[in-house]
Amino acid sequence: MLTNKEKQLISEIGKGNTRAFSDLVDSYKDLVFTLSIRMLGNREEAEEVSQDVFIKVYKSLPSFKGDSKLSTWMYRIAYNTCLDRIKKIKKKRMHTELEMVDQIAYADLDTAFQKMVRTERSALIGKCLSRLSDEDAGVLTLFYLEEKNLQEMEKVTNLPINTLKVRLFRARKRLASIMEKSVNKELLKSNG
Repeated sequence: MLTNKEKQLISEIGKGNTRAFSDLVDSYKDLVFTLSIRMLGNREEAEEVSQDVFIKVYKSLPSFKGDSKLSTWMYRIAYNTCLDRIKKIKKKRMHTELEMVDQIAYADLDTAFQKMVRTERSALIGKCLSRLSDEDAGVLTLFYLEEKNLQEMEKVTNLPINTLKVRLFRARKRLASIMEKSVNKELLKSNG
């Protein structure tokens, strides 16, 4: 599953070549940070988790067998590290900072109204996702926000595809119920 370039990079890192490890970090830092910010909803926490992920990658690299893509293996480490952090600090997750949303999500042609509607939707979805269990929020994040297919999710979570299908189905139902209650509550507040 590994490309020749990845095999060579891993070999160089194993020999103690710090430049090779720096190249690895540069190649995957965006992937790790994006997942971390989406799961944790806090830039500082995401930066710390990203550093932790690369420390774990460095320490675990000698035992990496190459059964999966290097990116999938790193994604799994990042995913599990985020879940560990969420459980440890008990913070609300899935609420992306508004500055980050502005930088990533909006094109120059968007109007102020469209931005406001998207921000409100994003905040509502993030608020609703934060009310789900870590596992439910995690599978929904991987499937919808990270756009991973079931095979990729299986490798990241170490769960069988059938289990993932059931978790996705149940997580969607729970999210729909939470969102329906939240939307109804917002409508009642705004209509007096």
